[in-house]
Amino acid sequence: MKTVFRIGKMDCPTEEGIIRNRLKGMNGIERLEFDLMSRKLTVIHGHPDESTIQQALESVGMDPKLVSEDEPESAGHGPAVPILDRWLMGASGVLAVAAEVIAWTMGTERSWPVIALALGSIALGGKETIRKGIVSLRTLTLNINFLMTIAIIGAAFIGQWPEAAMVTFLFGVAEMIEAFSLDRARHAIRSLMELSPERALALVGNEWVEIEASSVALGQLVRVRPGERIALDGLVKKGSSSVNQAPITGESIPVAKAAGDQVFAGTINEKGSFDFEVTANTGQTTLARIIRAVQQAQSQKAPTQRFVDQFARYYTPLVVVLAILITVVPPLLLAQPYSDWLYKALVLLVIACPCALVISTPVTVVSALASAARRGILIKGGVYIEEGRRLSRIALDKTGTLTHGLPKVTDVIPFDSIEEVELLRLAASLDAPSEHPVATAIVDAYKGERASVQEFESITGRGVSGVVDGQQYFLGNHRLAHEEDYCRAEVEAVLEDLEEQGKTVVILGNADRALGVIAVADTVRETSIQAVKELHDLGVRTLMLTGDNARTANAIAAQVGIDDARGDLLPEDKRKIITELTADEEHVGMVGDGINDAPALAQADVGFAMGAAGTDTAIETADVALMQDDLRKIPEFIRLSRRASTVLKQNIAFAIGVKVLFFVLAFLGIATLWMAVFADMGASLLVVVNGLRLLQSPIGSSFRNRS
Repeated sequence: MKTVFRIGKMDCPTEEGIIRNRLKGMNGIERLEFDLMSRKLTVIHGHPDESTIQQALESVGMDPKLVSEDEPESAGHGPAVPILDRWLMGASGVLAVAAEVIAWTMGTERSWPVIALALGSIALGGKETIRKGIVSLRTLTLNINFLMTIAIIGAAFIGQWPEAAMVTFLFGVAEMIEAFSLDRARHAIRSLMELSPERALALVGNEWVEIEASSVALGQLVRVRPGERIALDGLVKKGSSSVNQAPITGESIPVAKAAGDQVFAGTINEKGSFDFEVTANTGQTTLARIIRAVQQAQSQKAPTQRFVDQFARYYTPLVVVLAILITVVPPLLLAQPYSDWLYKALVLLVIACPCALVISTPVTVVSALASAARRGILIKGGVYIEEGRRLSRIALDKTGTLTHGLPKVTDVIPFDSIEEVELLRLAASLDAPSEHPVATAIVDAYKGERASVQEFESITGRGVSGVVDGQQYFLGNHRLAHEEDYCRAEVEAVLEDLEEQGKTVVILGNADRALGVIAVADTVRETSIQAVKELHDLGVRTLMLTGDNARTANAIAAQVGIDDARGDLLPEDKRKIITELTADEEHVGMVGDGINDAPALAQADVGFAMGAAGTDTAIETADVALMQDDLRKIPEFIRLSRRASTVLKQNIAFAIGVKVLFFVLAFLGIATLWMAVFADMGASLLVVVNGLRLLQSPIGSSFRNRS
């Protein structure tokens, strides 16, 4: 059984450790999944209901709320830190400063006014810290609250009352600042939810009425006025306008919309007005699926995050053991003052908590996910963010990826006595059931009445066959003509000439001979040429994989600037090529837009689905879904991946560096308790802020200067 809780107090790995230690010993608990950024805990268990688990969570000070597995994070959050807590922390600071001043004035830290002020400061500002510290002790969790509680009690024990109060106050302030910073990262995801309006102007009976968007039914008409955001996905039925689709596709230029065009929830209507028929309700819109995909991606830990979590698991207990040795060994063996070494151990305990190290990776990954989503790049997990920087080769499908995927018939060449119109009629009749772009072009080119086809068969990667007017016909590529033995010298000559022009050629034949050829040409996207150039600038090689013949493949590759092209490929051939490349220890990405690319997409280190806006399957199955038909998003993704990797390395190096420095300073007796608090929580704050820079930093040049 799977149960999902939202835990408002689960802000960082500190709470994760407490929950894990409390639940891991319970019978029936099979697996725990934590999503700290969305404050979600998923429990896989064998209990008949969730009541036992809920009680266990409440026993360690958590406040679990049962939620649906797919429920998005609420957009309507309150402040990260309640107003009352801010006032109490301010009062704690005043009392702590007063204790320091009186102690300095009187020359003693143990007078009753100093102790009274310090106790007041600790009571106001440290209640939550000490409560969490006690819970940590009960669950045997070595976290920052446990270590801070020991430090506060230890400082008071050796008579350092003003310092105990100041440490309490500084730690509380640092916790608040960290809460604000983490909430900023969460807001990056919540802001996506706020794009879709809660109300829509819908046709109810014969009247236009403004109702809740969640109440609008599938097939109902909705009217969009100038300047409004679109509330739901749908198809335009009446009117026209231009729509800013940047929230979904990342493209900055508004897209013209007229009857029959698709519109998406969260996009912005410009000056016109139109009515559209709803095709997806509030929970199933493209925007809703994007939000769910990003939130689910947060819980998939990146390799660096898994390493850091493992490191922290062993690191903290070792430091605690070291602190105990520092407290005991010098006084016992070297007759050193006990209070001095206890103080050094307390400083060491405060700086020991790996909060900065552990929190740095999820914040960075979530910031990268949100930044990419706003640019129309939907990344399905942190593992792909890290894998992107390693890509050394990108394999690309041709039709619909490098080209527009809207080919037109350019040549109809009959053989023997068959006429052009009859050749086109037979070809259009055979291709009518097919959805391949070449087939669509042939069907569109014939304006007459098509013949009835019996025994239709689609031959994967080759073409189609069927019986027309009692005669068996084959229509397909060069490979099919050879397999069915209707290719001949005359056909070869025509094929060579057309294919060298970059055209795709299909051959119509029967059991005896070839009846003619039809050439179809597709146009290369200008953005594809620029994207390939940017990939080369990034040091990434390119490879085209297509079912078209080798000559056509080479002609298109030359136009685009691709390094290598391979034609006459079946879907399984594409997969084998990707397998061979990855076996050579290359990191390979595959870009495609069709079902026939699925095996290769699955085999690649990172699979990219083109033009995924409005496409359920692509959003749900691709590693990276490009919401717009623009290959320039591939180099943009790689730049983001490299930027995120740099930030991760900076954060880890900084967090570990601060620890090492203060370990040395603590051992030498230079570092004080309040300095240790500043160092630990300051490091946490800085790595969070550094990770948040990914939300604002430009990651590529492709979309900055559009005309």
